[in-house]
Amino acid sequence: MTTNLIDPDIRKAHTLPSRFYTDEESFTDLVAGFEECWHFAAHEDQLSENNILPLEHMESLVGEPMLLTRDAVIRCLSNVCTHRGMLIATEACSASTLKCGYHGRTFGLDGCMRNMPEFEDVEDFPSLSDDLSSFDLKRWKGLLFAGSNPIRFNDCLEELEARIGWMPIESFQHDPSRHRTYEIDANWALYVDNYLEGFHIPYVHGDLHGELDYDSYSTELFEGGVLQIGVASDSESCFSLPESSPDYGQRIAAYYYWLYPGLMLNFYPWGLSVNLVIPLSVGRTRIVYHGFVWDHSKLGAGAGGDLDKVEAEDQDIVEATHRGVKSGAYDRGRYSPTRETGVHHFHRMLTS
Repeated sequence: MTTNLIDPDIRKAHTLPSRFYTDEESFTDLVAGFEECWHFAAHEDQLSENNILPLEHMESLVGEPMLLTRDAVIRCLSNVCTHRGMLIATEACSASTLKCGYHGRTFGLDGCMRNMPEFEDVEDFPSLSDDLSSFDLKRWKGLLFAGSNPIRFNDCLEELEARIGWMPIESFQHDPSRHRTYEIDANWALYVDNYLEGFHIPYVHGDLHGELDYDSYSTELFEGGVLQIGVASDSESCFSLPESSPDYGQRIAAYYYWLYPGLMLNFYPWGLSVNLVIPLSVGRTRIVYHGFVWDHSKLGAGAGGDLDKVEAEDQDIVEATHRGVKSGAYDRGRYSPTRETGVHHFHRMLTS
């Protein structure tokens, strides 16, 4: 990538060239870097009923089928049988062992090979290569992050701890009814661009605009991510902040965290909405929603009250923008220094 492609001074900078959204080579180069990042795997509560959880999205993000297992500890393991490469788990379940449905090879929840039919005469078997590979796993307040070779942005969670460490996130409950999966005809980076600015809220999200104090909407940048803070209008739902919060005394409606490359952690008074942005091709993206509830009495209120409507509005905008950036009449634009600092920050990461 060209490190000086995006001027560090937002007042002078031009936006990302359109080829980053439309060119196959640019897409391949960017997505190849995902294996160097941490990615959201799950919330621990998702393992409370099923102790084996395949992570389908990780295969798209880092090229590795993975699964989580839970006994005395939680592990992230390869979901590929060491016999012939079959996927071991294709849906969440509870079991004391992992068993490949192809030829019956079994593994412990620690990934160690336990048994294999019809292999009595095989020499030097089993060996360590017959065990399942393990992957790095990081835990923060019940949120689990995994990666195949995560070396970038290791300190992002310190930013969250300093701001919202007071929240009992580890006790949030997984709500399967809030799970959504969408596929849109747009480049993944355009979806992130749209998320990283509140500039469009008055024009695209009429209901949300009424719930937020747009003039007080703020954006903070940190290494590897962006925080947007939505302040509630006078009568709308907001957090009951403790005195330990840096925002104590303010009417905070939402904390919108984005962690590179495509993780959105949206904290509302009712709980947490996790959005995963998963590139499928240069012009096709999957968006996955997971919901984790803190306070059921606050569901349906405030900035996080109707996420389906907000998502539909965003998808329409992003798909139309993807059509536009493919035009020969467009290449680059300029940034609003007051409203698009998050987008500028993202583009600097993409080109570094």
